[in-house]
Amino acid sequence: MTTIEIVSDLVCPWCYIGLRRLDAAIADVRRELPDFACEKRWRPFFLNPDTPPEGEPYLPFLEKKFGGPAPVAALFERVRAAGRPWGVEYAFEKIEVRANTLQAHRLIHWAQQRGDAQALVERLFVAQFQRGERIGDLALLAQVAVECGYPGEEVAAYLSSGRDVDTVRGMEAEVRRAGIHQVPTFIVDGRHVVVGAEDPAVLAAAIRRTLD
Repeated sequence: MTTIEIVSDLVCPWCYIGLRRLDAAIADVRRELPDFACEKRWRPFFLNPDTPPEGEPYLPFLEKKFGGPAPVAALFERVRAAGRPWGVEYAFEKIEVRANTLQAHRLIHWAQQRGDAQALVERLFVAQFQRGERIGDLALLAQVAVECGYPGEEVAAYLSSGRDVDTVRGMEAEVRRAGIHQVPTFIVDGRHVVVGAEDPAVLAAAIRRTLD
């Protein structure tokens, strides 16, 4: 089975598009090789590691980073245009807080120990970019996990415990030490790296190279 590691952050809009393009690439490979099997593994990345635990106001942060309202509006429109062909409609106007994503990455780490975490990751992207929900909030994360079929009491106990905080931070540091500084980044079978939300054809080619 081919392993596809996905280095991403939940506050990165291109990571949402990248996931949809990856799924399209996998579907393309399966048209040629119906028995192709893969396992997705998410690896944490902190797009803005200095984000305070409670988060920070969304638009002011972006306007400071990109130089004012006009560049941010142009950025939003570029992302919206890129997302539409993949069924992703962004509602940036609903986002009030840019979240610290440590807790969300902890939840993904916990879920991956129990199987495929894609449904959870997808729902967290929806929370961030389509509903404007605060994905740094433990209660919201527990609610999302329950919606995805995980046991509520177990999730709530885990999130409130602080377990795996150092583990997730260590995983993120390992990614940076490996030279990854842009997300999304896809690592196929530990050998082929695709940086950015590339066209499905590029991702499919990387997958096929591992099958030669």
